[in-house]
Amino acid sequence: MIRELLPTAYARHLSLPLLGPILDDFDDWLVLQGYRFNSRQCYLLRCTAIDAYFRKRHRTTLASLTPEGLRKCSQYFRRRPGGISNTVGCLQRFFQDQKIVAAQIPRADTPFEAPVAAYLRYLSEVRGLSRSTIEQHEHTVWQLLRYQLASDITFRLADFTQAHIERFIVYAGSRYGRSTLQHVVSDVRGFLRFLALRSEVPPGLDQQIDTPRAYRLEHLPRALSWDTVTALLESIDRKCASGVRDYAIFLLIGTYGLRGCDIASLRLDDIDWHAGEIHINQSKTRHPLTLPLTDPVATALIAYLQEARPRASYREIFLTAIAPTRPITRQAPGYAYRFRVRQSGLVIPYQGVHCLRHSYAAHLLHEGVPLKTIGDLLGHRSTESTCVYLRLDHEELREVALPLPAIGEEVIS
Repeated sequence: MIRELLPTAYARHLSLPLLGPILDDFDDWLVLQGYRFNSRQCYLLRCTAIDAYFRKRHRTTLASLTPEGLRKCSQYFRRRPGGISNTVGCLQRFFQDQKIVAAQIPRADTPFEAPVAAYLRYLSEVRGLSRSTIEQHEHTVWQLLRYQLASDITFRLADFTQAHIERFIVYAGSRYGRSTLQHVVSDVRGFLRFLALRSEVPPGLDQQIDTPRAYRLEHLPRALSWDTVTALLESIDRKCASGVRDYAIFLLIGTYGLRGCDIASLRLDDIDWHAGEIHINQSKTRHPLTLPLTDPVATALIAYLQEARPRASYREIFLTAIAPTRPITRQAPGYAYRFRVRQSGLVIPYQGVHCLRHSYAAHLLHEGVPLKTIGDLLGHRSTESTCVYLRLDHEELREVALPLPAIGEEVIS
């Protein structure tokens, strides 16, 4: 209740002409979103300035507020101190959730909205690609189209030529490495083939793009020594809620070699406490995986669920540590990994959380676990994927190395 937050000023805030009648409901909503006492207090205090902003612009009823008006309000306060702009955004989410103000309707400010939407439906319904793969295609396609618009505001799909494609690939090549550029070229080719089938671009454009040369297995998997993995886990400060959560996340990856996306999608129903099992629905392969629930992992999960997890109705296990409370995204383990590496002070050259998965595989191999077992634990569909880690076992490789001839010794062919 607002009376508890502002014991001496609640009457003045409730009397605000525009926002006063909904402040109690707004505070209740903030509680449900996981905002703490001090944050709620600040947000309600800032509503005075927001109310004054709209009254100066003759917005005297909630019905007169629009998504565009709220956007302009946020921009106005963004250039001013006090953090009011963030409160405007939070207030807008509350309005939309309570159906007080309509959701922002994406503006079709380019002529490409319809063909891109059709292409995404094609990738989902015809090609059956996963959501994450479709999102990557969408990102690349919009990069391609916005690059063309930046050069020529009147650009249309029918204007595509080989020169347009080449300029974009050169631009992408200045930003990405060869491996990533391969994916970019593949995404562009797929989009051009789709448009050619609809007669929206000249046919054959997709065949005029050269793929950057990248040799298979030219790089070793990025793996840390197991001592470094252990030191990273021990360096996490578990006195705060985010530390308890991050420790549980990285322990799961270090114990089972899970992907970051699998961690984000892990749900409370996936833990079978009585059977001592954890069920993983792999986002990449879409194959279910059942693993034994080890005591250290169970202890870390219980500590998070009892002590650090925000009170919320979500079934996903891992939630954001700060409000608004919601399930973590698939990118969150990567962000947390980079933060914890900086905090640890350890010399860790790899910036991706996936290196912990590689480290787990290399550790199992060093312990003598058979390749087939490692592949099953990692959820690999092919033993070829697991054999990559053989290249990390340097001691075993030394035993099969051929002797080099001495200097001056004749080599018999």
